[in-house]
This record gives sequence, structure tokens and C-alpha cells, in this order.
Amino acid sequence: MLKKKESFIPKISTVQFITIMFIVIIFLGAFLLWLPFTQREGQSISFINALFVATSSVCVTGLTPVNISEVFNPIGHTIMLLLIELGGLGFMSVVLTIAILLKKRLSFQSRLIMKDMLNADSHGGIVRLLQFVLRFSLIVQTAGAILLSIQFVPEYGLAKGIYFSIFHAVSAFCNAGFDLFGNSLIGYQSNPYVLMVISLLIIAGGFGFIVWYDLIFYKKSHKLSLHTRLAFIVTGILLVTGTLIFYFTDSLKTGSWVVRLVNSFFLSVTPRTAGFVSIDYADFSYAGILLTIVLMFIGGTSGSTAGGVKTTTIGVLGLQVISLFKGREAAEGFERTVPMAIVLKSFVLVFFASMLCFVSALILSLTENVPQNSGIEYVLFEVVSAFATVGLTMGLTPDLTTFGKGLIIMLMFIGRVGLYTVSFSLIRQSSKANKNNITYPKETVLVG
Repeated sequence: MLKKKESFIPKISTVQFITIMFIVIIFLGAFLLWLPFTQREGQSISFINALFVATSSVCVTGLTPVNISEVFNPIGHTIMLLLIELGGLGFMSVVLTIAILLKKRLSFQSRLIMKDMLNADSHGGIVRLLQFVLRFSLIVQTAGAILLSIQFVPEYGLAKGIYFSIFHAVSAFCNAGFDLFGNSLIGYQSNPYVLMVISLLIIAGGFGFIVWYDLIFYKKSHKLSLHTRLAFIVTGILLVTGTLIFYFTDSLKTGSWVVRLVNSFFLSVTPRTAGFVSIDYADFSYAGILLTIVLMFIGGTSGSTAGGVKTTTIGVLGLQVISLFKGREAAEGFERTVPMAIVLKSFVLVFFASMLCFVSALILSLTENVPQNSGIEYVLFEVVSAFATVGLTMGLTPDLTTFGKGLIIMLMFIGRVGLYTVSFSLIRQSSKANKNNITYPKETVLVG
């Protein structure tokens, strides 16, 4: 009897394939950005800085050790724009687009990859969902570019104004936070129109495609999922609370109350997780810095272009805490019970994220030069910003050592891909372990 020939190519899971593809795209982007034809005349960039910018683009973060408006030419900016789209919407969106154009059916493996990329429950209807993601993204980004062109075309001229409008609409929707002005949106802090358009694009991208799918097709289904309800509630609480606190702590000292209120709203939106700035964080109060770190850590909604531990994760933990206070063990809300596996995954995700940020901040505080007038918030702000793929900084990024840049690159990558993979692997391994039907004796442990 003939033995089946073994393959020398190891079998990899869908999440491993996604991770590998992200790495390939990052290094390809870094190589292109490193080449002289992407840089302005008289400018040059080291490979580690090119790798940093490429990682920040693909991971839709926005941190950069160089001023991209001065270093890169329009070709470099366009490459970054493509990397942002690939990172924000996922490389499988390109595969689906090609399949649609060629009228080809996607394989089952491709559908599984799409499921993991969108963090969906099952692969059923996943192609239809990704088609919705592509259409929705195109419509919103186009609308955002048109709205921004009303301001930028008269200001910069037709060609440059249109390009600036497209670039910043994509950067805002994908929650990337890159800008071509050189000082983010500080020059527009007295322009409520631009700040509100950018804010709405950030919210649209960070709200989650599954949430938008639920809302748009509500008339057909006549129901909203628990995921959508939690995303709405947590996002609303964060936006309202953040706006009010920022208005009284770090709002502009001059200007009308409308300008001050819009800037306060913008400050509560951009840490989740866009990275645009309308007020210099060097001038922030400690309360404002702490609130920004918390908002960055939470981030946007699962299945979106945003990073962080996600609003729905915090929502699930909130339901669990409320249920415990009511004397119930299961996390319950809106006449629904959240599976214990999801609750445990939420706890694991927040725990690992907290430990990762703590350890990284500890390492950077030893390896980097922290200004004498700055405390640990100077480093912690950078670490959380990188992990949550935000892109805000208090000034540490340009002064990072090579080791520091490597650590921030790793944090940006983990924030975009890693913890998602680890948490899913843990749940799957625990599920497999339960099949052995082995139950150990129970023993109490004193806590609290």
C-alpha cells in the first residue's frame, strides 16, 4: 500500500497566514519607502525609519520618527496611502476585488481568512459582509474627501487640494492619523468644519463594519445585535464623558465656546484611535494626559479600522461586573447572556494588554532618554499609543534609539495582529483540552 507523500510545507492556520501576509506587506512597503525615488530631493531615510513608517502605515498607527511631509514626495505619500488602505481594510479586500472583477468564486480557505480578519462569528455570508465593507468604505471615504475639498481646494489649489482631501479622508477613516501638513491639525484648531469632518470619518471607521451592517439593514432584520448595542453605549459614554472633561481641563483658552467645544469633542474622538492632534499634548494637564491614555487603551470597536482592547471588550466586562453585583454569575444584558468563553477572552485580552504596556514602558524608561521635566507619562503615553495603534506622541518618537524603534514597531504590529491571534489560540487550546473530559478537584483561593 502506497504511503501518502508528506508535504515539506508546514500547514498554517488562517491567523498565522494573516500574520505572515502583514509582515510581507510591511517589509515590501519599507523597501519601497527606503528607495530614493519616494523621497524629496536632498532627503534620505534609513531602513529602520522606513520600516517604522511602513509598519505604522500598515498597522494604521500614525507614529513616525520623521516628518513625512518633508521627507517623502507624492510617490512616497501614495505608497503610504496604499499601505494604510491595505492595513485598514485588510489585504483580503484586494483578493475579493480581483475575484469580483474576474467573476471567480473564492475558496473555502479564503473565506476562513476573511472571517478571521473581520473577527466574524462564522464564514457564512462572509463574502457578502466583505463586499459591504468595501462599498461602505469607498462611499464614506469619497464623501469625506468631497467635504474636505471644500476647504482644501480653495486653500491649496485644485490638484494639491484634491490630493490632500483624499489622503486625509483615507487616513481619518482608517484611523491612521498621518497628515501632510507637518503639524497635524493644529493649524485648523480654529476651524470647526475641518475638525468635525475628520471626527466623523474617525468615528465611521472606528465604529465597526458589523455595527454599520446592523444599522443599515435594520429595516430588514428589525433587530440589533448585542455587539452593536454595546458598541453604541460604550462609544457614547466615552465621547460624552471625554468631551465634558476635556472642555474643562484642556480646551482652548481663546475662541468662541463653539470652537472650544468642537476641539474638546475632537480630543475625545482622536485617541480612539486616529492620532490627529489639534492641540499640542506638551501643553496638556495631567488629567488630560491620563484621560487620553485611558481612551487610547480602550480604542474603537471590534471589526473596525481602530485598535485598542475595543469598546465591546470593555462592554462585556462591564456587563459581567453589573451581573455580579446583581448576584448573577453570567454576564447578562438586553435579555441576552454572553457566553463565558467571550467573557474569559475579554479578561485575558485586557490582562495581556495591560502587562504588555507595563513591561514595554519599563523597558523604554531604561533605554530611552526621558527629559528631566517629564515623568513616566512621557513613556507610557508612547507605549499605549503604539499598542493601541493611535499615533499620538508627547515627543518621544523622533528621539527613539534603534532599540526603542524596534520595540515600538513590535508594539504596533502586536496591537494590530498579535493579541488577536494569541487570544484566539488560547480559547481554541482550552476548548481542545476540555475534550479530554478531565476535571480536577476544586480548591478555594483567598482573593482581594
